[in-house]
Amino acid sequence: MKKFALSVLCIALTLVSLVSCSKKEAASSKKNEMRVAMITDSGDITDQSFNQTTYEACKKFSESNGVNFKYYKPAGDSTADRVASINAAIDDGYTVLVLPGYLFGEAIVETVGNNADVTFIGLDIGAGDLGDFKLPANVFCAVYSEEIPGFMAGYAAVKEGYRHLGFLGGMAVPAVIRYGYGFVQGCNKAAEELGVADKVTVEYVYGGQFYGDQTITAAMDAWYSQRNVEVVFACGGGIWTSACEAAAKVGGKVIGVDTDQTAQINAYGKDMCVTSAMKGLGATVNAALSAVKAGNWNQYSGKISTLGLVSATDLEANFVQLPTATWSMKKFTVDEYKAMVADIYNGKTKVSNGIDELPAHAVTVNTYPNLK
Repeated sequence: MKKFALSVLCIALTLVSLVSCSKKEAASSKKNEMRVAMITDSGDITDQSFNQTTYEACKKFSESNGVNFKYYKPAGDSTADRVASINAAIDDGYTVLVLPGYLFGEAIVETVGNNADVTFIGLDIGAGDLGDFKLPANVFCAVYSEEIPGFMAGYAAVKEGYRHLGFLGGMAVPAVIRYGYGFVQGCNKAAEELGVADKVTVEYVYGGQFYGDQTITAAMDAWYSQRNVEVVFACGGGIWTSACEAAAKVGGKVIGVDTDQTAQINAYGKDMCVTSAMKGLGATVNAALSAVKAGNWNQYSGKISTLGLVSATDLEANFVQLPTATWSMKKFTVDEYKAMVADIYNGKTKVSNGIDELPAHAVTVNTYPNLK
């Protein structure tokens, strides 16, 4: 009986050992497998902005490459909530995390140190969002050359026939300033090419906040109704709502920012959106995830990279763009847009990224004190 009991005990211990080893091997296999998770910031995947664009890009890549994908929405709008979602994704076995927007800066700092085997891809997260934190090898953050899509939008608007334009920025932070100064450069370049620099005027102001309200809407009412501004480039968080509310009263036009805002802006009025000065979030997601899958992460490892144009001909590969899928301009064509992109990429057209002072211009620029 003792020998029999001992044999049973040995068999049981062997089975437990085998199950334990099997679980460890499965966990190890899952950890080594590329599994992509995207976490939303303060919005949702239907926001027609950063979250939706990032979600769709991650989903498309994952489906095309047979990669497991899931998105997580934090319970609230705080760093603690974002950290909780990051940890949940890691606990669920996701090995690559895509984080859209500067709000993730603190969450990255708090979580990367304990997760060296997880790859973090941050979109539009710069050094200022990370403090003095030095990125470890498992993190890549992308920022963008905002002056280029700003230039594109201004150039396109003047070529389309607009002569009285406005720039409504959010807060006067470097990214917004680059958008604005790029916009003025684009307006000026197109006006000089058309010989109408003396007929083009740009009104220029910062709202002092990243959302619209009655005060900012009233200022835009004055631009559209009293100063006869035709189109406003609304640049900075949700401040575009004030431009749209004012434009809707007089049939004015608006230019979107960061993502293709055609649907959002046109909800305020038919064909209100002229174009959008975009950051190529989809192109960034595809490039970074492709590098992870191909084992080429070293080109991104531990870097904060400023992304701009990478091709004179492949518009979708560029990290700064105007949207062609929703193109509605008639006088300025997609072919002319392609030619403009090629000129910037090849250096024929220079776009300054300086933010210390407004670049030299022949068009009239009226600047105003911050609204808030």
